[in-house]
Parts: sequence; C-alpha cells; structure tokens
Amino acid sequence: MATPVTAPIAAQTSNRWLQLILGVACMVAAANIQYAWTLFVPEIQKTFGWDRAAIQVAFTIFVVVQTWLTPIEGYFIDKYGPSRVVMFGGLMTGLAWVINSYATSLSGFYLGSVAGGIGVGCVYATCINNALKWFPDKRGLAVGLTAGGYGAGSALTILPIASMISQGSYAQAFFIFGLIQGAIIMLASIGLRGPAKGEVTYSTKVLQTRRDYTLREALRTPVFYVMLLMFTCTVTGGLMAVAQLGVIAQDLGVKEFQVNLYFFAMAALPFALMLDRIMNGISRPLFGYVSDRIGREKTMFIAFTMEGIGIVALGYFGSNPWAFVILSGIVFLAWGEVYSLFSATAADTFGSKHIGKIYGVLYCAKGFAALFVPVGNLIMQATGTWATVLYTVAIMDLVAAFLAIVVLRPMLKRHHLANAAVAPAGALAHA
Repeated sequence: MATPVTAPIAAQTSNRWLQLILGVACMVAAANIQYAWTLFVPEIQKTFGWDRAAIQVAFTIFVVVQTWLTPIEGYFIDKYGPSRVVMFGGLMTGLAWVINSYATSLSGFYLGSVAGGIGVGCVYATCINNALKWFPDKRGLAVGLTAGGYGAGSALTILPIASMISQGSYAQAFFIFGLIQGAIIMLASIGLRGPAKGEVTYSTKVLQTRRDYTLREALRTPVFYVMLLMFTCTVTGGLMAVAQLGVIAQDLGVKEFQVNLYFFAMAALPFALMLDRIMNGISRPLFGYVSDRIGREKTMFIAFTMEGIGIVALGYFGSNPWAFVILSGIVFLAWGEVYSLFSATAADTFGSKHIGKIYGVLYCAKGFAALFVPVGNLIMQATGTWATVLYTVAIMDLVAAFLAIVVLRPMLKRHHLANAAVAPAGALAHA
C-alpha cells in the first residue's frame, strides 16, 4: 500500500468537527421541506379539491430546482465561501414555507417550491461540499453524518407537524415551522468556513486521486456518466416513497390503523414516517462508514440490492399495517446512503477542489428522478395498483447494484491507475 503525503497533525483538531456539527444542524433544519411534504398533500387536496397529481407537481418542482441549480450554487460556494451561501439558503428555506402558508392556488404552492428548492439546494450543496473538503480521510462517515442530518432531521418534527395539521391548520404548520427552520440555518451559517491548505489528511484505505479535475475534465470521463446513471436509478425509488408514502398508505387502507406497541399506540402512517426518517438518517453515516472500510462499490452493491428487495416486498405485503411500517423502514435504510456514497465516490474520483461543481452536476440525477413522481400517480391510476410502480423502481435499484460491481468497480480501477501513471510519487493513495 502506498503511503500518501499527509497533512500536519493540526488537521485532526476539533475545528473540523465543529464544522461538521454546524453543517448537520443546517441540514436538520432544511429537511422538512422534502420529508414532511407528504403530510400536507392530503390536507391540501381536502381543502381545495385539486387532483393529487397536480399537487405533487409542487414536489417535483422543488426537487428539480434544488438539484438542477446545484452546479450554479457550487460556483458561488467557491467564490463566496460556505457561510454566505448557507445564510442565503436559510432565508429562502424559511420563506418557502411562509409562501405555502398563504397559498390559495396551485401556482402559489409551485412558487413556494421554487423558493424552497433554491434555499435547500444552497444549504445541502454547501454542507456536503464542506464535509467532503474537511474529511478526505473519513469522507464516507463525514458526508454520511451530514446527509444523515437531512434524512433524519424531520424525525424531530414529524409528530408536532402532524399534530398541528390534525388540529385543522396545515397553513399554521407551514408558517411556524418555516420561521423556525429558516432562523436555525441562518444562525448556524455564521460559523461555517472551508479548510485552509494543510488542514486535511487523506485516506490510505480507499482509492483517492490527488489530481483535482475541473468540471469540464470530469464530464469527459466515462465513469462520471456511469455514476450519473446509477444515481438516477437508485434515487427514483426513494423519492417515490418520500413523496407518495402518505398516499400509498391511504390507498392500501393502512393509514389510520393503530400500531400498538403496548407502551404506546400510533397510527401506521405517522409511525412509519418517524421510523423511516430515523432509518434514513442512520443509513447515511452507517453505509458511509462501511464504505470507508470495504470500498464504495461493494457497499453500493449491498445497499442497492437491499433496497430493491425491500421495495418488492412493500408492493407485495404493504396492505398489512405491520409489514407496511417495517418494510418502508427497510427501504429508507437502504436508500438514504446514496447521498453519502455518490458524493464520497465523486470526491475520491475527481478531487475536492472543484467538487462543488462536479457533484452539483451529478446531483442533478435527483432532479431527473423527481420527474417520475407525478408519473407514478398516473401509472397507479391506470393500473389500479401501486405494485406496478414499486416493481419498476425495484428493478432500477437492482440494475444499479449490478452496475456497481460489474461496471463501476473495474472502471474506477482503470481511472486511478491512469492517474497514477502520470502523477508524481506519493500523489495517489490506493489499497
């Protein structure tokens, strides 16, 4: 094993852990716009009588704006630093839910989705970018914890939001929680900064290039497009579950079923949502840590296979309330890690200097996947069952698992060997 040129011991100071904590706090506060949306859809439909698919267009707009503007946000991160970009993101995140609280038309909710996509995109892209730069030696774990804040953050507020909505005021829930989460992000952004030269050290267990690719150079490599395809395949199923879980529970007849755990009872849908957020949050640092040990591609194969099987089982057994709760948790456990694995793999492959722009383009896969969310409603209405939709996205997950081992793994080896052939001695660490 080649030994990399390491940074001074100063790289291991507590400063980078403070940066990680601040990033996680911002992600937790930004999470509700995506993960609590499913609670509002039935109430919006009940209030205005709009078609469900038309309401879900707002979710698609949010995800598309959040993801497709990420390369531009990466430019601003490099130019102005993380603090200013996240502060602006906090302002827009809070504003989005305030707009939703006053919306009385579909266009009003669509406008809120645009503001939310800009805000959450700024927060998400910057915090992930900062974690990748501060922790090249623990990229999987650090970015997993950061993305885990986004995945699990809504678990803290699912119950109070659901309670406020059940009391007949979804607009009040939008307004109050919008102000709270916007303020938290803006306060945490004050302490964010990027690492100075010499403050980081590299891994000796994972293939990592020392060459910093520009966005244009990365786009010329075949490995980038393989990762883009895999990212799109895997993120589709998770987004479908995030946006449609409440609707699926209602159509399967398990939404109001009381899950009794002896010491407390809760309706199946809120219980599943809370469990799913927790599993989603655990997934990202867990699989990120594993990938730091055994490699990104092997971890992808394990997780994507688990997700595909879980989605198939959800489609088959989902009408059972207990199966619905447990299987949806398994799906989220196996889905959340995509955001830690692909970001870490991108930084390992293309370097960290321009990773904001490069991962920003790769992250656009989430926007492509979001286009399938309203289509899922249309397929369900045409076939009369969610099984068709779930089986389709399960196949996409299994295809991505196959590609991770058969295509991506050998391709990355060739990529790093080509870099090693032209790099100076000690410039590439590899197992």
